Amino acid sequence: MELWRRNLYILMGSQFLVMGAMTMIIPFLPLYLQEMGVTDPEKNQMWAGVIFGINFLSAFVMAPVWGSLADKKGRKIMVLRSGFGMSVVMILTGLATSPLQLMLLRLLNGTISGFVPASISLVATNTPRERVGYALGMLQSGGVAGSIMGPFIGGALAELIGFRMIFYLTGALLGIASLVVLFFVKEEKLPEEEKSQSAGFFADGSFILHQRTLLILFAAGFLLQFAMLGPQPQMPLYVERLGAPGGYIAFFAGLVTAVTGMANMMASPFLGRLGDRIGSDRVMVYAMIAAALFFIPHAFVTNVWQLLVLRFLLGLCMGGLLPSLHALVRHHAPAGKESTVYGYNSSAIFLGNMMGPIVGGFLTVWIDIRGLFLVTAGLLLLGAWWIKTGLNRPTTPKREQTVPQKRVSSAH
Repeated sequence: MELWRRNLYILMGSQFLVMGAMTMIIPFLPLYLQEMGVTDPEKNQMWAGVIFGINFLSAFVMAPVWGSLADKKGRKIMVLRSGFGMSVVMILTGLATSPLQLMLLRLLNGTISGFVPASISLVATNTPRERVGYALGMLQSGGVAGSIMGPFIGGALAELIGFRMIFYLTGALLGIASLVVLFFVKEEKLPEEEKSQSAGFFADGSFILHQRTLLILFAAGFLLQFAMLGPQPQMPLYVERLGAPGGYIAFFAGLVTAVTGMANMMASPFLGRLGDRIGSDRVMVYAMIAAALFFIPHAFVTNVWQLLVLRFLLGLCMGGLLPSLHALVRHHAPAGKESTVYGYNSSAIFLGNMMGPIVGGFLTVWIDIRGLFLVTAGLLLLGAWWIKTGLNRPTTPKREQTVPQKRVSSAH
């Protein structure tokens, strides 16, 4: 097997475990807090929201830092740092005895995370350019599969082995996945071979954030996640309003999410390969337009079955979004700074993950979830126009596509 394929398949499996571990806590977090003595419903909801969200807050802050280190020390070592670190934190989470301890551990977990952007960077820089779209699509499938199966497995295991044992088991699996990466993944394109220049973390960051094309891509990543996740917390209430068959609200609310993820997982490799042939920018624009068009009828459905069909079609479109975005970031990143750029891109995505549900919740109070679907469609159409017009304009000249020395960047 070609080395890049072997790396891809191993990192796909590892991403499945990592994303599963990050989402496995969702179904039983309020119950875990009750076990710790937080029985008041309002306090339980408050703690659950803070504990779940703080992981993404610290990941948002630290992603560029770990990306910069990956460009200096290597991408594989960053994957291992994150994998082994999260393994230890997961085991410690099983030993937590108070909500404060749990919150601090989730904060630490986000701080040392970076497995996903490091894996994306490693695959993108060690895969032939003509196969990057396909490889990133496959990697996306692994992560999405983990996100889908994580809550399901977490809920099932909570009934069988208890809450704390889930954390021990997850920590052990993350450790095993990291060992597999250690022994079987090989990074051919090392930072030394790229002869990357560094003017320091802040100077490099300033240079990257002054690249108009990269800013467009970061904004697109934020907008995608903001729009896609905005209606997500309201979906169970929408399912209840539409009338879940047999009164199985929780089941159909979960199914609505699952079919979207399954379609995403199915479409990602195909659309990634299509991006290699016709251009990732085209795939991204068309997928955003199609997603917007499928969001519009969300506002007018009259039963759950119609909603399920639309969510599946939406998931097919979503399969072309993040892989195309990652491929475009790889194409436009300055030589030797790919991981740093992916770090900033991940921060933008994390910010969208956090802000989308918050703002969506506030908007729902004023315009109802049906109105929120229409706003989401408008945001996606705006993003498609932005990518189409922004990436077709002249970009930074070739001679500027290396990181400047400190004196040049400070003058800039």
